[in-house]
Amino acid sequence: MKKSLLLVLFLIFFIQNSGCSSKSPEELVFVQGGNFVNSHSSFYGETTEIEDFYIGKQEVTQKEWSAVMGQNPSEFKGDNLPVETVSWYEAIEYCNKRSDKEGKKQYYNINKEQIDTNNTNEFDDVKWIVTINQDADGYRLPTEAEWEYAAGGGQQSKNYLYSGSGIAEEVGWYWRNSGKDLLSGDWSWPAISANNSSTKAVGSCKPNELGLYDMSGNVREWCFDWYGEGDANSSSSRVTKGGGWIGDVSCLEPSFRGKFEANGKGSDQGLRICRNAE
Repeated sequence: MKKSLLLVLFLIFFIQNSGCSSKSPEELVFVQGGNFVNSHSSFYGETTEIEDFYIGKQEVTQKEWSAVMGQNPSEFKGDNLPVETVSWYEAIEYCNKRSDKEGKKQYYNINKEQIDTNNTNEFDDVKWIVTINQDADGYRLPTEAEWEYAAGGGQQSKNYLYSGSGIAEEVGWYWRNSGKDLLSGDWSWPAISANNSSTKAVGSCKPNELGLYDMSGNVREWCFDWYGEGDANSSSSRVTKGGGWIGDVSCLEPSFRGKFEANGKGSDQGLRICRNAE
């Protein structure tokens, strides 16, 4: 009888733990690597090949941020709203602190004592020196290529213009639909303000082919990369992707490249986390 019970318990354990290398961590989606399939991507047709990785199913929420950082900087308050008004530096600190909290190895080495002399942005008064631990299992920001690959549906891409649809309103919040009424005409800040526009609860729109939400709209998302890497402006701003509740519809296209100084903050600026595949 005891042997039978032990055998049953062993089988339950085996089934629950088999294939763990391909099982997504909680709240993350496994992304199979490869070349870009979506022809709308700015990387399409290039030799860029993405390795397997995990990415957040949703943008980091205010509840998740507060649990790690102990405070909430967001302008629009709500546990299930995306955290916003966070700088690139705060985003990488969040990644490291969340890694610590969950017993993972920090992905970033952050030197706050010296100035990064390669950072040429005159408006950035922080300029920490940040390097990476390539093989660490901790949380990190996606690279621009990883972000765009995932937003475009990865190997499951259906070649949508936006992340998960050819119709912007199905998958994203932007200046026209982020308020009480659907706006028309040209982009207008007075109209946006009068419309009580704001961020929306994460996951409120349709997901893309990989089950990822809000990669078009809601808040712009920090990537690790410098903007314009390889040219004279390579060390002035960090890449942002995805557009936000205040942005135009063109910003919702995964191929759109935004930029912001690393210490910049805005009520449409948030993040999505990544991890290396095991």
